Amino acid sequence: MRRIVVGSRGSRLALIQTESVLGQMREMRPDLRFTLTKITTEGDRAQRSPSDRLSGIGVFVKELESALLNGRIDMAVHSLKDMPTEIAPRLSLAAVAIRLDPRDVLVSKRGKLGQLAPGSRIGTGSLRRKAQLLHHRPDLRVEMLRGNVDTRLRKVSTGELDGVIVAAAAMVRLGCDGSIAEYLPLDLFLPAPGQGALGIEVRSDDAELTELAAMVNDQPTWCAAVAERAFLHALGAGCRAPVAALGQVTGDTLRLEGMVADAEGHALVRDSEDGSATVPEQVGIRLAEKLQQRGALQIIAEARRR
Repeated sequence: MRRIVVGSRGSRLALIQTESVLGQMREMRPDLRFTLTKITTEGDRAQRSPSDRLSGIGVFVKELESALLNGRIDMAVHSLKDMPTEIAPRLSLAAVAIRLDPRDVLVSKRGKLGQLAPGSRIGTGSLRRKAQLLHHRPDLRVEMLRGNVDTRLRKVSTGELDGVIVAAAAMVRLGCDGSIAEYLPLDLFLPAPGQGALGIEVRSDDAELTELAAMVNDQPTWCAAVAERAFLHALGAGCRAPVAALGQVTGDTLRLEGMVADAEGHALVRDSEDGSATVPEQVGIRLAEKLQQRGALQIIAEARRR
């Protein structure tokens, strides 16, 4: 019986995510033996640094990719939003598991977003969330956070913050969705590219594991994710500007919405593009070109100077 070693970050959320993928694979391939290895990443070690100040890209995946390349693990499961748009040489994104709810949510004891008093303190680890929040509610105070979801939720329960904005998928996977005060509407809060989806990465030359990963691939999620990542890449992979994108597949049609903003939400451009689900990358590139024509590159350049 071949033993497949699967790598994951060691957080509670990451382990739950990885086990959800392994559960599917064990059902499909009972002839294989799967074991899980926890790997600490640069992003995990830098818990005291604001997330927007962490240097480089891929801080939550680089160590996992190194373990893949040196043979310590055979497969890695990532939160897709953490994966750089350029995959390391000799590795490939082999599959994207079915996406959970891609929306952001507000966790607060003080009601929904529209009910929060001016000056309320809202925590987030995302410049994208900060920008969209301040664009909609410039009277609120935003505090940038680090730490896992449990740590952020405690800041609400102890009264240190009036609320936090986190991913709906994370709350659902952690069994904390009962604490959600509001699912934030997509017309105001677009998610990060890949939010709510899991990416499965393998060595490019391992045909057996590439085929195994493909068994848990969800084609509509894959198409949406490819478009979102192409959009991000066309705007400049790794840029520090708040960038959001969400693709949705209906039949053979892919609709992609995207946004670029400055960190304070003063400058915000948003648009959409429809196209064939058979060529999702082209849809992402066309949407990026639309936003570039509306000043997205200037917003990104200003963000890089900060």
